[in-house]
Amino acid sequence: MAGRTAPFSRFEWMIAWRYIRAKRAEGGVSAMTWISLIGITLAVFALVATLAVRSGLRADMVDIMVGSSPHVTVRMSDIETITVTQGDFTQEVQRRIDTIAAYDDWRARIAGVDGVERVDPVVSDFALMTLGQTSHLVNVNGIRPDDLAAIPRVVEPIWREGSLADFGRAPNGIAIGRGVADQLGLGVGSRVTLLTANGVQTAAGRSPRSASFEVIYVFQTGGQILDRSRVYMPLDKAQDFFGVDGAVDQLQVFLHDPEDDAAMKARVSEVLPPGGWLYSWKDESGDFLRALALEDNALFILLSILVLIASMNIVSGLIMLVKNKGRDIGILRTMGLDQSSVLRVFFLCGAWIGTFGTLLGVILGAVFALNIDHVYSFVNWLSGSGVDELTARGFIFPSAILRAGDIAMAAGLSLGLSWGITLFPARRAARMNPVEALRYE
Repeated sequence: MAGRTAPFSRFEWMIAWRYIRAKRAEGGVSAMTWISLIGITLAVFALVATLAVRSGLRADMVDIMVGSSPHVTVRMSDIETITVTQGDFTQEVQRRIDTIAAYDDWRARIAGVDGVERVDPVVSDFALMTLGQTSHLVNVNGIRPDDLAAIPRVVEPIWREGSLADFGRAPNGIAIGRGVADQLGLGVGSRVTLLTANGVQTAAGRSPRSASFEVIYVFQTGGQILDRSRVYMPLDKAQDFFGVDGAVDQLQVFLHDPEDDAAMKARVSEVLPPGGWLYSWKDESGDFLRALALEDNALFILLSILVLIASMNIVSGLIMLVKNKGRDIGILRTMGLDQSSVLRVFFLCGAWIGTFGTLLGVILGAVFALNIDHVYSFVNWLSGSGVDELTARGFIFPSAILRAGDIAMAAGLSLGLSWGITLFPARRAARMNPVEALRYE
């Protein structure tokens, strides 16, 4: 009767290790082993590196969004009924209120909510910026100097010209995005004209208003849309320019944890006066983030196919190994090894290749991610400052972030495929009839 050995005993490991190292002249498939190992290593390396870069890209995009824009924006939308008297005729008229007059009270309420870092009163509207015969539509944000100095991507942008210390001090001084400057050919010291339809209120409605401003600061956040449209001016100047008479049209709320916007929206909503409503940065950029998530899933599926193809090399090698080792299998079965023991021997052959290849791939992927800056420097040297030129134009070369979940997912996929697919040739070896294996020996 066939004897039984303990599962994955030292004896089985010894035979499996000997088969893996055996050269073709000895009935082994050493070359195929190396091909399978390299294939698994490169596939896992590509998967780990790609997931790290994609995580870095999302983090960079989020940093640009939350580093230069509010995390939650509070606005007013209410209807006020007023009585209009003309001679003997009296009529009640409804008008829309979209500005916040008592913004200090609103600001104090919101600032008291746990999780809120600060609240900035802002006047935000569109205006036409002109220089000579050239014009460009911009989004003007009236903000207090201290509040502007607390916006990370404006204070420490990837590129800047001028000094933000003069904001609020220089007469009619404004700060503009680099995209705006490029559109109009502006620089620090340039004087431009802003034109808005929200001017002085007259009997016939609001009349257009224009004013001259001096550019004192140019910044580049890395966000193309923001850099091509954003203009900052002191809050009191913006209130006068847009004719809001000491009010603001929004409160920009910054949170300690921008990713916790959903819970913070619920908390802030509880303290808002009637007519107040809000939206978060994810409400504005949610489609973009969802598109990134879908792209991540698609890349993971494609690279998973690459890992599967690399795992197929293990199957090919094991099938050849089983065929070449038919005589050995017959002898081992005759000596008393049962089918399960033979299955484990050949399973260990494939599992060892998959495990070691996965480990090497994870290490290479981690090294690549941790040295992504050196990779960009090498590409920059190889291309003749190509990376620097693209960065100056606003192109983003993402960082790489290693996440334990991404590494575990890549390693688990590789191990699962390589171990699982190894069972098929291993079962074939276990079911081999020892009499048939030794018939022609």
